Amino acid sequence: FFGARVNLAKAMLYAINGGKDEVSGDQIAPQSAPITADILGYEEVMAKFDATMEDAKVASASLRATIRLEFAALRSFYRFLCERKGLAANPLHAVSLPKAEKRLPVFLTTLQIDALLRAPREAKPEKQAPSWMPLRDAAILELFYSSGLRLAELASLDVRDVDPYNETVRVLGKGSKERIVPVGEPALEAIQQYRQKAKVQSGPLFISKLRKRLGATSIWSLVKKYLRLADIPVPASPHKLRHSFATHMLDAGADLRSVQSLLGHASLSTTQIYTHVTTERLKKAYDQAHPRA
Repeated sequence: FFGARVNLAKAMLYAINGGKDEVSGDQIAPQSAPITADILGYEEVMAKFDATMEDAKVASASLRATIRLEFAALRSFYRFLCERKGLAANPLHAVSLPKAEKRLPVFLTTLQIDALLRAPREAKPEKQAPSWMPLRDAAILELFYSSGLRLAELASLDVRDVDPYNETVRVLGKGSKERIVPVGEPALEAIQQYRQKAKVQSGPLFISKLRKRLGATSIWSLVKKYLRLADIPVPASPHKLRHSFATHMLDAGADLRSVQSLLGHASLSTTQIYTHVTTERLKKAYDQAHPRA
């Protein structure tokens, strides 16, 4: 299936360029000729796709996701040919894809969170790093966990977005949707200590040692660094702190709608995956504790 990309690329060029060769510009078929499955290498595409579907039955979740993504592009292209280029029917319309595996979010325990939040202050200072850098890193980790922000949301924060009096932060989420999220006292204190030490009065909230906005890649790297220093055996990602925020909120009795609002999810079904996490933990506790489980 993946090898069929070459045929797909040729077909796309044929359709877009009116039947002319992309490089030479020569006419490779009459411009008025109808586009057929033969021209598009359909038989070869489907033969490779069928073989890939057999592999997908035992494939990893990541491979199945890749197959779905690749095939969605191919199916959309055939739809384009039907609508714009006169292909009689979409030959991939009825083909079913391998189901995407629903994996439960990975989260940190409260003990692991405590160890992670202590890590910036306990770590050995980097050579030639500003003295305020550990305070900045501590504030970033505290805010991640306190408010469940996405990486891009945290990276784009300005000083004016944090309201210490109302204990909230204004976030611009996906689709440019704005929301107001509560911030815990430890996170606000960490932000205040960092700002005082680094003399950050306005503009970007989190800055680099060059006093430019700290980018998402740099924030990702520092989270990875402190997960390693805290000896936490979890695949590194700032999103793990978001998962942990949601899971711990639900564990403590928060209702699903509130968590949805805090996370900025457009659909409740996106938030519901965290209920599966807490349900699995309850089942495990039941199995371990109940005499007739």
